[in-house]
Amino acid sequence: MFSEEQKRAALELYDELGSAGRTVERLGYPSRACLRNWAASRGEPPAPRKPAVRLAAEEKEAAVARVLGGEPYREVARSCGVAPCTVLAWRRKYLEGGGDALVTDIDARRPHAGPAPDDLAALPDDPAELKRRVFELQFENDLMREVLRAVKKGPRVDPGSLSNREKAAVIDAMRGTYSPSFLASRLGIAPSSYHYARKAAAAPDRWAEARAAVVEEFEAAGRARGYRYVRRRLAERGIACGERTVRRLMAEEGCEVVYLRRPKRWSSYAGEVSEAPPNLVERRFRADAPNRLWVTDITEFRIPGDRRKVYLSAVVDCFDGMLASWAVGTSPSAGLANSSLEGACARLAEGEAPVVHSDRGGHYRWPGWIAICEGRGLTRSMSAKGCSPDNAACEGFFGRLKNEFFHGRDWRGVSADEFMARLEAWLRYHNEGRIKESLGWLSPKAYRESLGLAA
Repeated sequence: MFSEEQKRAALELYDELGSAGRTVERLGYPSRACLRNWAASRGEPPAPRKPAVRLAAEEKEAAVARVLGGEPYREVARSCGVAPCTVLAWRRKYLEGGGDALVTDIDARRPHAGPAPDDLAALPDDPAELKRRVFELQFENDLMREVLRAVKKGPRVDPGSLSNREKAAVIDAMRGTYSPSFLASRLGIAPSSYHYARKAAAAPDRWAEARAAVVEEFEAAGRARGYRYVRRRLAERGIACGERTVRRLMAEEGCEVVYLRRPKRWSSYAGEVSEAPPNLVERRFRADAPNRLWVTDITEFRIPGDRRKVYLSAVVDCFDGMLASWAVGTSPSAGLANSSLEGACARLAEGEAPVVHSDRGGHYRWPGWIAICEGRGLTRSMSAKGCSPDNAACEGFFGRLKNEFFHGRDWRGVSADEFMARLEAWLRYHNEGRIKESLGWLSPKAYRESLGLAA
């Protein structure tokens, strides 16, 4: 509730400004509707609505000319009685289609009365000065239109802020209408710099081979690997490129990895069904040998071509990121989690008893899971409740999997069975063929073989 003093102050300012919106913006209270109700309670009729401002095409073009001449668009909008965004819209239309783009249906029906006497009086008497002004307006229009077309810049760009190569492209596009020396002086580029930029643009692309290889490797990786991976592949092909060069070439060729962030819709948390073991890992996801530390979790896939969902239970070895085992199915059951753990345990050598770390999902607290851990001598570790960073190693694996395999792909018409087959193939590729920088650009299997370890 507002005090009488606040109401009085608000009404006084409202009377002074004549606008509910500006009053609320100045005071920070109340709402515009509330302020109008206070004014109406004084027995005053509601303020008449401000009539819409309708300007002829000639007036709009004159406003645009003022903006192109350097006058702030907000001041132009204020003098015309319109919103600033309206002036920017006029400018965009004018640069794209000239003065004809500013003509509306109302202008077409309105009889042409010619310029007002005051406007005629403001024009100079000297014909040469009139021609100069017309030339300046025409040049500004041509220049901004060419900047939009040739350089692909937005309508608010300052031509003087263009790079020398971009300025050279604009000059070449306009040299049939204006002299290169005039264009160079107006764009603020020295003639020598113009000729150098023009020569550089016409020279053969020194990165032509690398550019083609970048696109080829990016497409071969399913448009899912970044510049580090692409640079490594180029090095294997004997093409030397720095990281910045690869990033630039990828950007120029539109090689952009699709990363989708989707809300987590499914959770395996089933409440505190049993006592949770302590967090022994505490986010230290490093192991000095295989089968010392495993992380596990379950993730969900929604397939548009099938009403069934697909679930993956994965066990990741923190030594090198290799999948110790996995299980795929259409139900997030305890059996799915148990089968992935049993598959990982089947590969253990005599005396190996890793720590297996998970979140607080119900699968990892039911008797079946606990019995497998106790029977194999595994040490259980569990994240804090609702704290995904505590299992970041497994969450990170799922993120890479979905970015490289799932997101950005068209799965319409693909059944759950076919999807699971493709997923199984990608998981095998992850272990045997997916190279990564942290392993010296080797796959997990090749990395273990290089160390003389059984993969």
